[in-house]
Amino acid sequence: MDTREMIDACLDHSLYSWSATGSVDPLPVLSAKGCWLYGPDGRKWLDFNSQLMSVNIGHSHPRVVQAMKDAADGLIYAYPGTATEPRAKLAKRLSELAPGDIDAFFFTLGGAEANENAVRAAQLYTGRKKILARYRSYHGGTNAMLQLTGDPRRWYNEPGMPGVVHVMDPWPYTFSWGENEEEITRKNLIYLEEVIQYEGPQTIAAMIIETVTGTNGILPPPAGYLKGLRALLDKYGILLICDEVMAGFGRTGKLFAFEHGDIVPDLVTMAKGLTSSYVPLGAVGLRKPIADHFRKNVFWGGLTYHAHAFCCAVALAAVDTMVDEGMVENAARLEPVVRQHMEHLKSKHVSVAGHRNIGLFGLVELRKNSAGDRIAPYNGSHPAMGKLAAYFRENGLFTFVRWDNFMVNPPLCITEAELEHGFAIIDRALAITDEAFEG
Repeated sequence: MDTREMIDACLDHSLYSWSATGSVDPLPVLSAKGCWLYGPDGRKWLDFNSQLMSVNIGHSHPRVVQAMKDAADGLIYAYPGTATEPRAKLAKRLSELAPGDIDAFFFTLGGAEANENAVRAAQLYTGRKKILARYRSYHGGTNAMLQLTGDPRRWYNEPGMPGVVHVMDPWPYTFSWGENEEEITRKNLIYLEEVIQYEGPQTIAAMIIETVTGTNGILPPPAGYLKGLRALLDKYGILLICDEVMAGFGRTGKLFAFEHGDIVPDLVTMAKGLTSSYVPLGAVGLRKPIADHFRKNVFWGGLTYHAHAFCCAVALAAVDTMVDEGMVENAARLEPVVRQHMEHLKSKHVSVAGHRNIGLFGLVELRKNSAGDRIAPYNGSHPAMGKLAAYFRENGLFTFVRWDNFMVNPPLCITEAELEHGFAIIDRALAITDEAFEG
């Protein structure tokens, strides 16, 4: 198909997620390799968001592509009650890589299903029903996970699963808990303990958090938060679920983001980087006491494609490629390089309000005036942001522009030269938001 034919067929005969399909202007992608996307008309874009923060090893890695070809010649599918070599090898490899006593895994087809099953496991294990979740969060597009999600995508899917209790984050959108990270952690945990008391700790099965909040701000936890949260939940027998669908598999410069906080959650969920999105697969990692519980008690959950043999084989190749080629270390090495580029943007452009990144997980926030007001409000927009997104696309950069910010989440294989190329496009584009600055 040529570009127009491809776009028209997609718009006429398929629906797009989180969109009114009639207003979508899809990017026409024919192929992709490394950090680059290619259109049918010869245009190319630097992938500065790893698609959905998920193609961690880069596109079309030859080692994984070959593993996919090999897997297609082997066992492609067997029903979930079987033992297969791909399932055995992947589960064993993940048990070797996961910190602490996380050594058993329940395989799903994606992140939302992983979170669904983590919540189910927590409820069955504790005999409790309520789940704590944070407002600045996204946990997936299924019914239950949209109720745990705090961002506006939840509003249009209510009511849903009962027993969800939302709490304020350490980093609310406008309010601040304190002047420094230690004070923020202390006050937020005092508040959280009061909420637990109001709800009845004996009714709460778990709290689910994105270890590093993703689409709602790229928010690493403040100093001491993860250890403090771990201790508080332990005090009341409440399990901790770390949603690492986006933050896991090297994105933050460690294999799992919770390693930055020197803790081990009771359950950890993963997808995206587990296969680098080459095929659909997710998983729940369980600590030994929880896994042992389900060796004696029924786990009331399942799906047709549980532990799909082909997907498990591809995941093993993707994980081993990431580890063997030092991509986790590359994300850590490039963290200060990205930050330096961001600091240059802030020093040069009046519309840049702030920035943050951990590993190759980053974001730049924009403002509309010297008072520091965001260029767009919560769940809002501004004409300049639309123009900024259009400039990126027309000048060969793919990333997400949302509300008052844009993302910087490239594949973990990106080079310093490619980073420089991407930031040069951003540097030129910010003239648009500088022009909209109100003084």
